[in-house]
This record gives sequence, C-alpha cells and structure tokens, in this order.
Amino acid sequence: MHSNITEGLEQNDLARLITPELHIDEYKSKMGKDEDIVVLSFKVSGREPAEDLVNFIEKGYEWVLDADVSAGELDDGDFLVFVECDREPDIAEKIISMMKDILNLTSQVMGEWSIQIRSRPEKLDFTVDNIRNNVPLSTSSYQAKYGKKGLDEMRTAAGLAVTTRAPVNDHTQTIRSLAGIL
Repeated sequence: MHSNITEGLEQNDLARLITPELHIDEYKSKMGKDEDIVVLSFKVSGREPAEDLVNFIEKGYEWVLDADVSAGELDDGDFLVFVECDREPDIAEKIISMMKDILNLTSQVMGEWSIQIRSRPEKLDFTVDNIRNNVPLSTSSYQAKYGKKGLDEMRTAAGLAVTTRAPVNDHTQTIRSLAGIL
C-alpha cells in the first residue's frame, strides 16, 4: 500500500506565533524601487513558522512579487517575514484579503491586529480605510508623500552626511540593537 504525504498549513497552525502587527513600507524593496513596491513585514516566532508563512503567501497570492524570511533572528529569537507587492490602487483590499486567510492560521481576529506605517509614530487599527488613507497607492502618490528616491544616494556620492532616519519602533530598535548602534 502506497500513500502520499501532503504537508501544508492548517487552521491554527501558527497560533501565538505571529505578532499581531503588520508593518507597511518600513523596509526597502529588494524587487524594485520603493515608490513602485509596497513592503509588508510580519514578526514571527521561529524560523520554521516564518518559512511556513512565506510558503503560504508565495503559493496563495499571484499579486505577491516575493516573500522572504530575514537572514538572521532578532534579539528575542523572532524572525521577520517580508512580503513585496506592486503599489497599486487596490492593494489595500488585497492586503485585507490575505490577512483574513492568515487569521485562519493564527486563531486571531482582525481587531487584535494593528498596522504600523512608515513615518507614522502611532499604530493604527487594521482597517482597509487606514491602509487606503495612509499608504501611497501609486508611484506618484509615494513620490508626493516621501519625495523622489535617490536623495540619500546623491548625498552619499557627494560625500555628505545622510540624515534620513528610520522610524523608531520595536522592529527598528531591535535592528539597531543588533547592529550595536543603541
């Protein structure tokens, strides 16, 4: 007798393993220009659950350009999962749709989640309106909000100090700590 073993995530497989906070546009895109790509990030307890989440996202959503796990772990042993997708007018609805599926894996509800968006110090409720109203949904709206990409590169090339600073939050503080710059 021969049987095939199939593996995949099932309901509640990632319960208590994903921090209920989605970060948007806090990290630079590796797939293209930041003004063209939205970067989402999740904090996951453990490398294997993070890899499971990456596989789930990459196989489940054709609009996702790439998903990846951070190369190293954070101070607390957690890993970051990065998801890159095109910056487009309906991305808020796509993110909400993906989150509803992820919630089935975590036994959480949307009301437990918050979003942290680049350059905003406060966390926001996880709603489609908060994404639509705070995340640039096109290249031109990104450039209008954050300026044209390349200023830091021009400053570096000119030998000037780069003054752009990352937002201060748990994720960036952990990275600063790991880099020894706290």
